[in-house]
Amino acid sequence: MRERTPIFLGVVLFALALVSMSMFTVDKRQFAIVRQFGEIKRVIKEPGLNFKVPLVQNVTFFEKRILTMDTPEPERFITSEKKNVLVDLFVKWRISDPQLYLESVGGDERRAITRLEQTVNSGLREEFGKRTVHEVVSGQRDDIMEQMRAKADQDSRKIGVQILDVRLKRVDLPTEVSESVYRRMEAERKRVANELRSEGAAAAEKIRADADRQREIIVANAYRDSQRIKGDGDAKATAIYAEAFGADPEFYAFYRSLQAYRQSFADKGDVLVVEPSSDFFKYLKSGAALRKSPAE
Repeated sequence: MRERTPIFLGVVLFALALVSMSMFTVDKRQFAIVRQFGEIKRVIKEPGLNFKVPLVQNVTFFEKRILTMDTPEPERFITSEKKNVLVDLFVKWRISDPQLYLESVGGDERRAITRLEQTVNSGLREEFGKRTVHEVVSGQRDDIMEQMRAKADQDSRKIGVQILDVRLKRVDLPTEVSESVYRRMEAERKRVANELRSEGAAAAEKIRADADRQREIIVANAYRDSQRIKGDGDAKATAIYAEAFGADPEFYAFYRSLQAYRQSFADKGDVLVVEPSSDFFKYLKSGAALRKSPAE
């Protein structure tokens, strides 16, 4: 009985080891493929506890989460203008068909990334070759990324991989190209600035000429109106004088003589050389006669 006890324990331990070796757990972040002598027996996509034949079957796990392919150094591409641009990008991808992924690249992530790099670089060279530097840098950047995602996804499906996104992080010009582009941009901006200055100077000259013309018209119209008003005033004054002269010619002559006397004798230092018998002293003589008559 004692001799059978170690044998029994050994059998139990062996059985437990076999059971333990036949059990495996699939995480929700993983795929699992059960192979037997290299032949794929099962593909497990759902998480949970599973079983296999111990010592005969083995399990390979693959990542179910989204992976990133990031280029370590910017790649050089040529545009339709035969100019080089440096492109820094990254690709978001994941395994969509684990069995095809295992059969095509042996489940090796590095081999899959190499295949993706070749696909993306080939597509980018084709897309960049159709576009100018301006279109690549700003104008059609979103279109390039979307077209690249679609093309890369179509090719990557052959190895069981799905491309979720292709992003151009940075598109730069090489130093020698950047300097020439900046010089050309500077010359273009200067040309536009000179055109704007010329247009502004022409517009200013036109405005000044129009203002001068309007000023001349306004001054001429004002002078015309002032002369007409002055003429009307002179005519009315003449009519009033004529009417007053016609009503009492003697009084009008007397009033005019008084005005002449006032202007002539305004300054005491003035000297007036006139004959005493002149008509200029007519009312002075008549006034003196009027003053003498009461005394007489």
